[in-house]
Amino acid sequence: APIGVMGDHPHPAGEFMASYRYARMRMDGNRRGNNGQSLGDVLQDFPVSPKDMDMEMHMLGLMYAPTDWVTLTAMIPYVELSMDHVVRTRQRFTTKSDGPGDLKLGGLFTVFENETHHLHLNAAVSFPTGPIREEDGLPSPMGLMEGRLPYPMQIGSGTFDLLPGMTYTGKTSWLSWGTQAIGTIRLDENKNHYRLGNRVDTTLWVAHPLTKWLSASARVAWHWWGNIDGSDDRLNANAVPTADPNRRGGNRLDLLGGVNVIVPLGPLGDHRFGAEAGFPIHQSLDGPQLETDWRFWVGWQYAF
Repeated sequence: APIGVMGDHPHPAGEFMASYRYARMRMDGNRRGNNGQSLGDVLQDFPVSPKDMDMEMHMLGLMYAPTDWVTLTAMIPYVELSMDHVVRTRQRFTTKSDGPGDLKLGGLFTVFENETHHLHLNAAVSFPTGPIREEDGLPSPMGLMEGRLPYPMQIGSGTFDLLPGMTYTGKTSWLSWGTQAIGTIRLDENKNHYRLGNRVDTTLWVAHPLTKWLSASARVAWHWWGNIDGSDDRLNANAVPTADPNRRGGNRLDLLGGVNVIVPLGPLGDHRFGAEAGFPIHQSLDGPQLETDWRFWVGWQYAF
């Protein structure tokens, strides 16, 4: 599968696979529903408006198959966030946060497999290892002072989450394809008295080999996420839309293209490298909320 799809294939008994992925996403401009919102539009209702945001993520993964039909998985991200803001007085400021995200442990469970088709269940639990009390300089009558950052600038969820899903893949000598659906179910409120919205991530892809060691892929991905239940008492929902728990939901449809390279010879023989990039072709947000402009992945995988 494209490098941006995780948990796409199990392994034979006794095999390990290590992986590293780097992802970046750019968000620029605000949107309410299907319509864009200018900074002036947002600043009519809020004293502060987000302007743009960059997200970078480093993801480490490890897989091990104790049997042919069970593959155990572990993933941990390191996340860096930066958001630019504009105040009604036209003052500008930037907030930043970074740290390890939530640890995910789970497994892939094969249901059916033959020479052409494969179906497995995805099941994982997300542990609240990422911070949810990040602070940075925020505007005040005394200038920038340390304060609690809004929800999109927090690294973790603060909750134990279930991640159920299913993945189907198929292949012939000249084409491979697949589809995956993964849910995220928040189990309880975190220590700041809220829980992020549940979400559903689905995708469909095709890939074609260009040579024995190079393939190209095309993919569509649809994402839906709900609003936040509860609220952080340290945040003022009237100050900036990112602090309003009822303005965090939405859905988005992305179109992506990628390449996969399996090194045929040398010291990196059988190592896989991949890259994928894409952009939204539709997004509807419970805004005003920052809209996504583009995202890309690069990564490495090695089975042993």
